[in-house]
Amino acid sequence: MKELSVNHLLGIKYITEEDIQLIFETADHFKEVINRPIKKVPSLRDITIANIFFENSTRTKLSFELAQKRLSADVVNFAASSSSVTKGETLIDTVNNILSMKVDMVVMRHSSPGAAVFLSKNVNASIVNAGDGAHEHPTQALLDAYTIREKLGDVAGKKVVIVGDILHSRVALSNIYSLQKLGAQVKVCGPNTLIPRYIRELGVEVEPNLRKALEWCDVANMLRVQNERLDISYFPSTREYAMQYGLDKELLDSLNKEIVVMHPGPINRGVEITSDVADSKQSVILNQVENGVAVRMAVIYLLASKIKQ
Repeated sequence: MKELSVNHLLGIKYITEEDIQLIFETADHFKEVINRPIKKVPSLRDITIANIFFENSTRTKLSFELAQKRLSADVVNFAASSSSVTKGETLIDTVNNILSMKVDMVVMRHSSPGAAVFLSKNVNASIVNAGDGAHEHPTQALLDAYTIREKLGDVAGKKVVIVGDILHSRVALSNIYSLQKLGAQVKVCGPNTLIPRYIRELGVEVEPNLRKALEWCDVANMLRVQNERLDISYFPSTREYAMQYGLDKELLDSLNKEIVVMHPGPINRGVEITSDVADSKQSVILNQVENGVAVRMAVIYLLASKIKQ
Protein backbone atom coordinates (compact mmCIF):
# COMPACT_ATOMS: atom_id res chain seq x y z
CA MET A 1 0.00 0.00 0.00
CA LYS A 2 1.20 3.51 -0.86
CA GLU A 3 1.83 5.77 2.11
CA LEU A 4 2.50 9.42 2.88
CA SER A 5 6.09 10.65 3.02
CA VAL A 6 5.35 12.48 6.32
CA ASN A 7 4.08 11.53 9.80
CA HIS A 8 2.27 14.84 10.32
CA LEU A 9 0.32 17.27 8.14
CA LEU A 10 1.96 20.54 9.19
CA GLY A 11 1.64 22.42 5.91
CA ILE A 12 1.50 21.90 2.16
CA LYS A 13 5.08 23.17 2.06
CA TYR A 14 6.25 19.92 3.73
CA ILE A 15 4.46 17.39 1.50
CA THR A 16 5.09 16.21 -2.06
CA GLU A 17 2.88 16.14 -5.15
CA GLU A 18 2.75 12.33 -4.71
CA ASP A 19 1.37 12.84 -1.17
CA ILE A 20 -1.34 15.15 -2.52
CA GLN A 21 -2.33 12.68 -5.26
CA LEU A 22 -2.48 9.85 -2.71
CA ILE A 23 -4.73 11.97 -0.46
CA PHE A 24 -7.01 12.67 -3.46
CA GLU A 25 -7.24 9.00 -4.47
CA THR A 26 -8.09 8.07 -0.86
CA ALA A 27 -10.64 10.90 -0.70
CA ASP A 28 -12.33 9.54 -3.86
CA HIS A 29 -12.97 6.32 -1.97
CA PHE A 30 -14.27 8.12 1.13
CA LYS A 31 -16.51 10.37 -0.94
CA GLU A 32 -18.27 7.24 -2.11
CA VAL A 33 -18.53 6.07 1.53
CA ILE A 34 -20.16 9.29 2.80
CA ASN A 35 -22.79 9.11 0.08
CA ARG A 36 -23.91 5.63 1.20
CA PRO A 37 -26.94 5.12 3.48
CA ILE A 38 -24.55 3.97 6.25
CA LYS A 39 -21.81 6.57 6.20
CA LYS A 40 -19.37 4.92 8.62
CA VAL A 41 -16.42 2.61 8.18
CA PRO A 42 -14.64 0.85 11.07
CA SER A 43 -11.13 1.80 9.83
CA LEU A 44 -9.93 3.70 12.93
CA ARG A 45 -11.76 1.99 15.78
CA ASP A 46 -8.51 1.75 17.75
CA ILE A 47 -7.39 5.39 17.25
CA THR A 48 -8.13 8.32 19.59
CA ILE A 49 -7.98 11.85 18.21
CA ALA A 50 -7.99 15.13 20.15
CA ASN A 51 -9.27 18.29 18.46
CA ILE A 52 -7.56 21.24 20.14
CA PHE A 53 -8.80 24.62 18.93
CA PHE A 54 -7.19 27.74 20.39
CA GLU A 55 -9.08 29.88 17.86
CA ASN A 56 -12.76 29.93 16.97
CA SER A 57 -13.84 27.66 14.17
CA THR A 58 -17.15 26.33 12.93
CA ARG A 59 -16.73 24.59 9.57
CA THR A 60 -13.19 23.25 10.03
CA LYS A 61 -13.93 21.87 13.50
CA LEU A 62 -17.22 20.28 12.44
CA SER A 63 -15.65 18.88 9.29
CA PHE A 64 -12.76 17.25 11.19
CA GLU A 65 -15.12 15.86 13.83
CA LEU A 66 -17.44 14.37 11.21
CA ALA A 67 -14.46 12.90 9.32
CA GLN A 68 -13.17 11.28 12.52
CA LYS A 69 -16.57 9.85 13.46
CA ARG A 70 -17.16 8.52 9.94
CA LEU A 71 -13.89 6.57 10.41
CA SER A 72 -15.08 5.29 13.84
CA ALA A 73 -12.25 6.99 15.75
CA ASP A 74 -12.71 8.03 19.38
CA VAL A 75 -12.86 11.82 19.49
CA VAL A 76 -12.02 14.25 22.30
CA ASN A 77 -12.86 17.94 21.79
CA PHE A 78 -10.96 20.64 23.61
CA ALA A 79 -11.83 24.35 23.53
CA ALA A 80 -8.99 26.49 24.79
CA SER A 81 -11.24 29.31 25.97
CA SER A 82 -12.71 27.10 28.69
CA SER A 83 -9.48 25.29 29.62
CA SER A 84 -6.45 25.63 31.89
CA VAL A 85 -4.67 27.52 29.10
CA THR A 86 -6.50 30.58 30.39
CA LYS A 87 -4.79 29.93 33.75
CA GLY A 88 -1.37 30.12 32.14
CA GLU A 89 -0.67 26.49 31.26
CA THR A 90 1.81 26.12 28.37
CA LEU A 91 0.93 24.57 25.02
CA ILE A 92 3.25 21.57 25.55
CA ASP A 93 1.86 20.91 29.05
CA THR A 94 -1.69 21.14 27.77
CA VAL A 95 -1.06 18.70 24.94
CA ASN A 96 1.06 16.31 27.03
CA ASN A 97 -1.73 16.12 29.61
CA ILE A 98 -4.13 15.19 26.83
CA LEU A 99 -1.65 12.65 25.38
CA SER A 100 -1.22 11.00 28.77
CA MET A 101 -4.85 9.94 28.32
CA LYS A 102 -3.52 7.82 25.40
CA VAL A 103 -4.38 10.04 22.44
CA ASP A 104 -2.78 9.08 19.09
CA MET A 105 -3.40 12.16 16.97
CA VAL A 106 -3.90 15.87 17.62
CA VAL A 107 -5.75 18.22 15.26
CA MET A 108 -4.79 21.73 16.28
CA ARG A 109 -5.71 25.29 15.34
CA HIS A 110 -3.59 28.02 16.92
CA SER A 111 -3.13 31.76 16.42
CA SER A 112 0.69 31.50 16.35
CA PRO A 113 2.38 30.70 13.02
CA GLY A 114 4.54 27.58 13.43
CA ALA A 115 2.62 26.24 16.44
CA ALA A 116 1.95 22.89 14.74
CA VAL A 117 5.61 22.45 13.73
CA PHE A 118 6.72 23.34 17.27
CA LEU A 119 4.30 20.80 18.73
CA SER A 120 5.36 18.02 16.33
CA LYS A 121 8.94 18.35 17.63
CA ASN A 122 7.95 18.26 21.29
CA VAL A 123 5.16 15.71 21.74
CA ASN A 124 4.76 12.09 20.76
CA ALA A 125 1.68 12.08 18.51
CA SER A 126 0.73 12.67 14.90
CA ILE A 127 -0.13 16.38 14.42
CA VAL A 128 -2.57 17.81 11.88
CA ASN A 129 -2.44 21.56 11.40
CA ALA A 130 -5.98 22.97 11.23
CA GLY A 131 -4.63 26.50 10.75
CA ASP A 132 -1.69 28.28 12.42
CA GLY A 133 -2.12 32.04 12.48
CA ALA A 134 -1.73 33.65 9.07
CA HIS A 135 0.67 30.86 8.02
CA GLU A 136 -0.94 27.69 6.61
CA HIS A 137 -4.25 25.83 6.50
CA PRO A 138 -3.29 22.65 4.62
CA THR A 139 -6.57 20.72 4.65
CA GLN A 140 -8.42 23.74 3.22
CA ALA A 141 -5.93 23.93 0.34
CA LEU A 142 -6.29 20.19 -0.27
CA LEU A 143 -10.08 20.33 -0.39
CA ASP A 144 -9.94 23.39 -2.67
CA ALA A 145 -7.60 21.64 -5.13
CA TYR A 146 -9.69 18.45 -4.87
CA THR A 147 -12.80 20.46 -5.77
CA ILE A 148 -11.05 21.98 -8.82
CA ARG A 149 -9.96 18.48 -9.91
CA GLU A 150 -13.54 17.22 -9.50
CA LYS A 151 -15.04 20.15 -11.43
CA LEU A 152 -12.45 20.60 -14.20
CA GLY A 153 -10.94 17.09 -14.44
CA ASP A 154 -7.42 18.09 -13.44
CA VAL A 155 -5.56 20.87 -11.64
CA ALA A 156 -2.49 20.86 -13.93
CA GLY A 157 -2.54 23.66 -16.49
CA LYS A 158 -5.48 25.47 -14.88
CA LYS A 159 -5.35 29.21 -14.13
CA VAL A 160 -6.42 30.12 -10.62
CA VAL A 161 -6.74 33.62 -9.18
CA ILE A 162 -6.96 34.15 -5.42
CA VAL A 163 -8.75 37.41 -4.67
CA GLY A 164 -8.82 39.43 -1.47
CA ASP A 165 -6.90 39.59 1.79
CA ILE A 166 -3.77 37.65 0.79
CA LEU A 167 -1.65 39.20 3.57
CA HIS A 168 -3.58 37.69 6.50
CA SER A 169 -4.79 34.52 4.79
CA ARG A 170 -3.37 31.11 5.66
CA VAL A 171 -5.74 29.73 3.00
CA ALA A 172 -3.97 31.78 0.30
CA LEU A 173 -0.49 30.57 1.20
CA SER A 174 -1.48 26.89 1.43
CA ASN A 175 -3.41 27.20 -1.84
CA ILE A 176 -0.43 28.72 -3.62
CA TYR A 177 1.80 25.83 -2.48
CA SER A 178 -0.71 23.10 -3.42
CA LEU A 179 -1.77 24.57 -6.77
CA GLN A 180 1.84 25.05 -7.86
CA LYS A 181 2.78 21.51 -6.80
CA LEU A 182 -0.11 20.23 -8.91
CA GLY A 183 0.93 22.28 -11.97
CA ALA A 184 -1.56 25.15 -11.94
CA GLN A 185 -0.76 28.80 -12.67
CA VAL A 186 -1.58 31.17 -9.80
CA LYS A 187 -2.20 34.90 -9.66
CA VAL A 188 -3.37 37.01 -6.73
CA CYS A 189 -5.60 40.06 -6.84
CA GLY A 190 -6.46 42.57 -4.13
CA PRO A 191 -5.64 45.99 -2.69
CA ASN A 192 -1.90 46.67 -2.65
CA THR A 193 -2.01 46.97 1.14
CA LEU A 194 -3.28 43.36 1.40
CA ILE A 195 -0.68 41.78 -0.92
CA PRO A 196 2.45 40.58 0.96
CA ARG A 197 5.81 41.80 -0.34
CA TYR A 198 7.25 38.28 -0.65
CA ILE A 199 4.46 37.01 -2.93
CA ARG A 200 6.42 37.31 -6.20
CA GLU A 201 9.22 35.23 -4.68
CA LEU A 202 6.74 32.34 -4.62
CA GLY A 203 6.38 32.59 -8.42
CA VAL A 204 2.98 34.25 -8.18
CA GLU A 205 1.93 37.20 -10.34
CA VAL A 206 -0.05 40.11 -8.93
CA GLU A 207 -2.99 41.42 -10.98
CA PRO A 208 -4.45 44.54 -9.34
CA ASN A 209 -7.48 44.72 -11.65
CA LEU A 210 -10.28 42.28 -10.77
CA ARG A 211 -11.87 42.21 -14.23
CA LYS A 212 -8.52 41.40 -15.90
CA ALA A 213 -7.88 38.69 -13.29
CA LEU A 214 -11.28 37.11 -13.93
CA GLU A 215 -10.84 37.24 -17.72
CA TRP A 216 -7.52 35.39 -17.32
CA CYS A 217 -8.59 32.65 -14.88
CA ASP A 218 -10.48 29.35 -14.98
CA VAL A 219 -11.12 29.48 -11.21
CA ALA A 220 -11.58 32.44 -8.87
CA ASN A 221 -11.10 31.75 -5.16
CA MET A 222 -12.69 34.69 -3.34
CA LEU A 223 -11.33 35.27 0.18
CA ARG A 224 -13.00 37.30 2.87
CA VAL A 225 -11.31 40.28 4.47
CA GLN A 226 -10.07 39.00 7.83
CA ASN A 227 -11.36 41.84 9.98
CA GLU A 228 -10.33 40.01 13.16
CA ARG A 229 -6.68 40.20 12.05
CA LEU A 230 -6.74 43.79 10.84
CA ASP A 231 -4.99 45.96 13.40
CA ILE A 232 -5.09 49.04 11.16
CA SER A 233 -7.27 50.10 8.23
CA TYR A 234 -5.95 48.60 4.97
CA PHE A 235 -8.55 50.21 2.68
CA PRO A 236 -10.92 53.20 2.94
CA SER A 237 -14.22 51.38 3.56
CA THR A 238 -15.99 48.05 3.13
CA ARG A 239 -18.18 49.63 0.47
CA GLU A 240 -15.16 50.78 -1.49
CA TYR A 241 -13.55 47.32 -1.18
CA ALA A 242 -16.74 45.67 -2.45
CA MET A 243 -16.88 48.04 -5.44
CA GLN A 244 -13.30 47.29 -6.49
CA TYR A 245 -12.77 43.67 -5.44
CA GLY A 246 -16.27 42.27 -4.91
CA LEU A 247 -17.70 39.79 -7.43
CA ASP A 248 -21.33 40.39 -8.38
CA LYS A 249 -23.55 38.64 -10.91
CA GLU A 250 -23.28 41.46 -13.43
CA LEU A 251 -19.48 41.17 -13.53
CA LEU A 252 -19.62 37.36 -13.60
CA ASP A 253 -22.13 37.31 -16.49
CA SER A 254 -20.16 39.91 -18.47
CA LEU A 255 -17.11 37.64 -18.76
CA ASN A 256 -16.57 35.92 -22.08
CA LYS A 257 -16.49 32.45 -20.47
CA GLU A 258 -17.80 30.55 -17.46
CA ILE A 259 -15.43 30.47 -14.54
CA VAL A 260 -15.62 28.41 -11.34
CA VAL A 261 -16.21 30.47 -8.19
CA MET A 262 -14.84 29.20 -4.87
CA HIS A 263 -14.83 30.52 -1.31
CA PRO A 264 -13.29 28.94 1.82
CA GLY A 265 -15.98 30.47 4.05
CA PRO A 266 -17.32 32.08 6.11
CA ILE A 267 -18.74 34.35 3.40
CA ASN A 268 -19.28 38.05 4.00
CA ARG A 269 -22.16 38.29 1.53
CA GLY A 270 -22.23 41.61 -0.28
CA VAL A 271 -18.53 42.25 0.35
CA GLU A 272 -16.27 39.80 -1.53
CA ILE A 273 -19.18 38.12 -3.33
CA THR A 274 -22.89 38.84 -3.59
CA SER A 275 -25.55 36.29 -2.66
CA ASP A 276 -26.57 35.67 -6.27
CA VAL A 277 -22.95 34.71 -7.09
CA ALA A 278 -22.55 32.52 -3.98
CA ASP A 279 -25.74 30.65 -4.87
CA SER A 280 -25.17 30.52 -8.65
CA LYS A 281 -24.48 27.40 -10.68
CA GLN A 282 -20.87 28.53 -11.19
CA SER A 283 -20.28 28.44 -7.45
CA VAL A 284 -18.78 25.27 -5.92
CA ILE A 285 -18.87 26.54 -2.33
CA LEU A 286 -21.12 23.76 -1.02
CA ASN A 287 -19.08 21.15 -2.96
CA GLN A 288 -16.03 22.44 -1.11
CA VAL A 289 -17.77 21.84 2.23
CA GLU A 290 -18.79 18.29 1.24
CA ASN A 291 -15.32 17.52 -0.13
CA GLY A 292 -13.79 18.83 3.09
CA VAL A 293 -15.11 15.82 4.99
CA ALA A 294 -13.80 13.30 2.43
CA VAL A 295 -10.37 14.97 2.19
CA ARG A 296 -10.01 15.17 5.99
CA MET A 297 -11.04 11.51 6.26
CA ALA A 298 -8.27 10.69 3.77
CA VAL A 299 -5.63 12.72 5.68
CA ILE A 300 -6.56 11.19 9.05
CA TYR A 301 -6.75 7.66 7.64
CA LEU A 302 -3.35 7.90 5.90
CA LEU A 303 -1.63 9.39 8.96
CA ALA A 304 -3.25 6.85 11.28
CA SER A 305 -2.02 3.97 9.12
CA LYS A 306 1.54 5.19 9.83
CA ILE A 307 0.88 5.24 13.60
CA LYS A 308 -0.33 1.64 13.50
CA GLN A 309 2.90 0.35 11.94
